[in-house]
Amino acid sequence: MPKDTHKYTNDEVTVVWKPNTCIHSTLCWKGLLEVFNPKEKPWVKMDGASTSTIIEQVRKCPSGALSYYLNAEATSEDSTDKVVADSANILKIQVSPNGPYLIKTECLIVHSDGREETKTGTVALCRCGASENKPYCDGHHRKIGFEE
Repeated sequence: MPKDTHKYTNDEVTVVWKPNTCIHSTLCWKGLLEVFNPKEKPWVKMDGASTSTIIEQVRKCPSGALSYYLNAEATSEDSTDKVVADSANILKIQVSPNGPYLIKTECLIVHSDGREETKTGTVALCRCGASENKPYCDGHHRKIGFEE
């Protein structure tokens, strides 16, 4: 597990947090402060809500910085990278107001150098052009006042 990845678990689900991916939308804690409270350490309290409520809130994370896996489905160390995504057959790309493109299903990102990455869960792609982590959004749209 990379150094910049943190895991929080209860008996049923493990929430994975990748702070370097976070675009600070605040949706996690504004929607479920009982679990996600940035003023506390640790900031994720898995006993603050039911497993289904936690999963529902994690799915709202626009950057994919928060993901989860069901503990019963974890079969190996590789499962720590597993993200449960919505099971739709159509790729849906959401244009967030004044922010990134959001892909909430598994997708293949092919970089200009030919490198490929399979992403699951939510992926936020830069729409403003100012990201220092292209093609991914890093929150610079807020700093430059991007509106569209």
